[in-house]
Amino acid sequence: MPQGVLVFDMDGVLVDVTESYRETICRTVEHFTGRRISRARIQDYKNQGGWNDDWKLSHHIISELGVETPFPAVVEYFQGIFHGNGENGLILRERWLAREGLFERLSGAYRLAVLTGRERWEAELTLRRFARGLVFDPIVGADSGLPHKPAPGGLLHIVGQFPGAPAWYIGDTVDDARCARAAGVPFIGIAAPSNLRYEEVVRLFRAEHAIAVLDDINQLEPVLAS
Repeated sequence: MPQGVLVFDMDGVLVDVTESYRETICRTVEHFTGRRISRARIQDYKNQGGWNDDWKLSHHIISELGVETPFPAVVEYFQGIFHGNGENGLILRERWLAREGLFERLSGAYRLAVLTGRERWEAELTLRRFARGLVFDPIVGADSGLPHKPAPGGLLHIVGQFPGAPAWYIGDTVDDARCARAAGVPFIGIAAPSNLRYEEVVRLFRAEHAIAVLDDINQLEPVLAS
């Protein structure tokens, strides 16, 4: 039995998605509407909660800007930008956020798992790229058939596999925090100082009873030791 279970969101926690997912939203909206939206506006939607799915968020913004477009068309264009032809997709702009050795140390004492809004295969693709030697199991993605965050089903599914072990969920959005609260799992918030809505994100995490708010996951070990 591990000392505990660390469940990580992926986007904004394990990898910087500023130039991947966030830029893909901007380009998708611009393609269908001719208007470029700001990164701050995207963060405003994230802070509202309920917009964990970037496909649905893109479609919603397009509709709000007065353009009616079938949802499948938005998804197809979005995925085309994000993955490209395997050589020029924006996914290749992502940056692994953990410093060398962090997860090797954590995996000596904790089971590592992922609960993400990506589909599982996309999460596995990213982990193979950046963390081939690490084991994250289970990985629960948007295609799991479980209710999406902020519903707690995915998190409960993970922690239920380790009865009696303490668990923590580490995320970067209010939906992550609300998911953890609904599941009765302590939440550790990641609020990068570079976030255009940094102070609001911190306030939202504290309102959802986060046990800590960190700049990034490299500050995680002292929290777990306290």
